Amino acid sequence: MTASSPKGISRPQVKSLDEILPTEPLLMMGAGPVPIPERVARANSVVINHLGSVMAQVINQVKSMARYVFQTESKWVLGVAGPASAAMEMAVSNLMEPGEPILCINNGFFSHRMAEMATRIGADVHELHVPVLEAADPERVRKAIETVRPKVLTLVQGETSNTVFNHALEDIAKIAKSYGCLVVVDAVCTLSTMPLKMDEWQVDVVITGGQKGLSSIPGVSLLVFSDESWKTVKNRKKPVVQWCFDAQLAENFWHNDGYHYTAPVSGIMALHEALKLVCDESLEQRFARHLRCSKALQAGIEGLGLNLFIPESSRLNSVVGIQLPEGLTAGQICRHISDVYRVEIAGSFGQPIVRIGQMGEQCREHNLFRTLHALGSSMRDLGIKVDQPNGMAEMEACLQRIPRTLSQVA
Repeated sequence: MTASSPKGISRPQVKSLDEILPTEPLLMMGAGPVPIPERVARANSVVINHLGSVMAQVINQVKSMARYVFQTESKWVLGVAGPASAAMEMAVSNLMEPGEPILCINNGFFSHRMAEMATRIGADVHELHVPVLEAADPERVRKAIETVRPKVLTLVQGETSNTVFNHALEDIAKIAKSYGCLVVVDAVCTLSTMPLKMDEWQVDVVITGGQKGLSSIPGVSLLVFSDESWKTVKNRKKPVVQWCFDAQLAENFWHNDGYHYTAPVSGIMALHEALKLVCDESLEQRFARHLRCSKALQAGIEGLGLNLFIPESSRLNSVVGIQLPEGLTAGQICRHISDVYRVEIAGSFGQPIVRIGQMGEQCREHNLFRTLHALGSSMRDLGIKVDQPNGMAEMEACLQRIPRTLSQVA
């Protein structure tokens, strides 16, 4: 009896990327990732020894620039080979141990994610649910803290999913600190697009991804621990369950020029150049650019006759939410604007809206005009009556009213 040979797996026939990707690239105007500058794209093609002296110099500069962008003097800047959600998981899993209380301010899909992560590590999780169209109220947060007495409080600065801005972040953080809480802030869609002063506002951990306001690539993220929160990390009773997300192991690479795992070298190079561009522009000028472009886009959308989802008092500028016209779905609008006008915008996570990003390289005047024209034309194509000339005029008028740079302010 002879053994039969196992049948091999057939070699697949696949298309090259040139055959898959559109000949005319999409303009990425959704909720992220965003277009990346040429300098960032070039840096992302570089591969060097992740444990060599050149890499150590790059890492030191990344940390220095990150301290400026996060507005902190804390030493404890760390990177994560993963999305911003990986940085969230590193923060939650290193600060919390089983049975310890955590209060998560729930504005929507992404703020709830930190509660999910805390649940999985066995923390005693409490959520304060905020109505969809509102920002978190400091006094409601105070009452929740008095009831729960949490070790950690988490919240988002901007809830990407429904475009709500927690404008009372500074007040909430200071209230939490007065009760001895550690404060963790998700700044994934807001870092470098609007002010966030980690030290001054008494925030303990700030999390961000590369692919939004920083205009870097997806898959490499940053977070910073305050000195107080780092003491909590170092004084844990038990090791962190997730080996890759153990901040004390990550310290060996990010602060001791040692080995943790093979670092995402090219992504760190891209992040370096993205941070350098932020520093070259300055935070103040960058904030002014983002505010000007977002306000102009909002004026243009309303000029078309469409409605913005969130009231102005709680509206996020980094991601703009537009109510769906009756009879249309987010999928219909997103497919049409992409297929016909080569502009990509985003649907949402449970809300009746489409979203347009205003982060990093999205905030350029030429992008605004192309995007608003594509949006208005798509609505008309899909049977919705809009005043496209008025929308374009309103956006232009708003751009003319708001100075382009701080030096133009009288």
